[in-house]
Amino acid sequence: MLRLRLRVTNCPGRTLTLTDTPRPDCLDCQGEGGHYRHYGDYDTGEYAGTEWDPCPCWDVGRSWVLLPLPRRRPRGGYSDEPPF
Repeated sequence: MLRLRLRVTNCPGRTLTLTDTPRPDCLDCQGEGGHYRHYGDYDTGEYAGTEWDPCPCWDVGRSWVLLPLPRRRPRGGYSDEPPF
């Protein structure tokens, strides 16, 4: 079941996006959408980085661009960019 919401994204430009959200009652991620996994270097055992493991309760790639948004107006002035 989809749990859709509107979101403003900044990649590649400002856009209004319809996206899926994690299941709030998920027992694995408690609605966070995934877990951070810390890992170390095999030889030394030292900290080597962190990866994000998404939970199977949602699909990170399930999103649709609805509308490109104009850039924000410059402070104290007006933008000459067309709205859409």
